[in-house]
Amino acid sequence: MKVALIGVGQAGGKVTQSLAAFDHDMGFDAVRGALAVNTARADLQTLQIDTALIGQDRVNGHGVGGDNELGAEIMQASATEVLDELDGRLTSEAEAVVVVAGLGGGTGSGGAPMLVRELKRIHDIPVYLLGVLPGDDEGALYQANAGRSLKTAIRESDSVLLVDNDAWRGPGDSVAEGYDRINDAIARRIGLLLAAGEGTGERSVLSERGRTGGGPAAASVVDASEISNTLRGGGIAAVGYAAAEAGDDAGENVTTVTTVTRTALLTGMSLPEATDAESALLVIAGDPERLPRKGVERARRWVEDETGSMQVRGGDFPLDSEKIAALVLLSGVERSGRVEEFMRKAKLAASSQGQDSDPEEFVSDDLDSLM
Repeated sequence: MKVALIGVGQAGGKVTQSLAAFDHDMGFDAVRGALAVNTARADLQTLQIDTALIGQDRVNGHGVGGDNELGAEIMQASATEVLDELDGRLTSEAEAVVVVAGLGGGTGSGGAPMLVRELKRIHDIPVYLLGVLPGDDEGALYQANAGRSLKTAIRESDSVLLVDNDAWRGPGDSVAEGYDRINDAIARRIGLLLAAGEGTGERSVLSERGRTGGGPAAASVVDASEISNTLRGGGIAAVGYAAAEAGDDAGENVTTVTTVTRTALLTGMSLPEATDAESALLVIAGDPERLPRKGVERARRWVEDETGSMQVRGGDFPLDSEKIAALVLLSGVERSGRVEEFMRKAKLAASSQGQDSDPEEFVSDDLDSLM
């Protein structure tokens, strides 16, 4: 899937740079343009992608200090400026725009949903938001910001690809090491997903439900429509990934395919414990000669059973690799236990910050809008 990336805020800029670098280093060419937008000049100076400083008349390049309402106001006033910066990056080849943001900070949590709304008003391609939830240790302000931002983003975007900041942070990581680990994990999962949608393959072995055997899978490649159709229902989405060494013969890899699929869904998701889904996409990546039909079909049936979804799409992603990997994209996971737990914490955090919020705002459509 060919996309333009726009990182908003400090975390959004760093994740966008990691995604662009991963795509470039792997030679996928799915990222057709990358731009980082921020109200803080210092956060842009360390990036190697194109940047845009906004809100200088309001904050003089010093950021919004965690005030996401101010972040939303500045983005609204600067929307034309940001859209002008996209000229030449958002070409007719682009199949989607991905706005990337940490949902706890002021510029990202406030500005990203506003930018999504403006992009959807101008363009007729999908606009997704890749949002990173703050960790439990990042303070009440970040929790409260993320609650309001997430609720607004769900309404404004075509889908919110959600990442739990605590999902991949190691117990002994420093702050810098934790963020590096998170950025690398996001880049690998989202980068491979976008690249998997770049191919124009033949018929997918995953759709040939009557076929059996342990021989190599017929050549097939997931295309961009499989990704966009999986995300079409909107709401919250999550991405999982796992990989393992492959045997030389396809028949040896039946168990490997099912194992990496289970690991991707049960322990490798960007949103832990998100298994009930409206729709799903399973991508099996690796050397086509090593991908077993039986294992791929068995893995897809297991995903159907585990997610409770009858809309499980799938396909292969040919890679010159000694490993077999599984990518699992789940859509419609907003009622997962992790999301509901986070929203409860966000409500409590908002109360502690002195915000006037009803307890039901964070589990209903009545959440006070950032806009």
